[in-house]
Amino acid sequence: MPSKLAEIVEEFAGAPRDVVLEMLLEFSDAVPPLPAGHPGSAGMEQVVECQTPFFLRVEVTSEGTVDTLFDCPPEAPTTRAFAGILAEGLAGATPEQVLAVPDDLYQRMGLTQAISPLRVRGGTAILARLKRQVRERTG
Repeated sequence: MPSKLAEIVEEFAGAPRDVVLEMLLEFSDAVPPLPAGHPGSAGMEQVVECQTPFFLRVEVTSEGTVDTLFDCPPEAPTTRAFAGILAEGLAGATPEQVLAVPDDLYQRMGLTQAISPLRVRGGTAILARLKRQVRERTG
């Protein structure tokens, strides 16, 4: 797992429930906007397990790192928080590091104590799609 993501996991795992909720809100604001001229969700994969419209796309750069693009409405802070956590935690990561992220990431963060199982399932689906796209792009 990339070291930045490991730090985020550790911070969440050690935080009390009320602080976890605050941290999620902070990460919901950390989702980078789509690049100028990007056609929005066109060309992105929808994660249908999410309760709100959520789209993602992964690219592997010529430098060998993974770039993530997320499109999620601002009125969905928990879902946006999943994107913010992944965007920050995976910034500069290699495909191998991304694929090494444990599938139970959000359980390790202690989120099952703070948010509903349905939302955790959506976050887990986001991670699974992201990893699948990395595998597809690296052959």
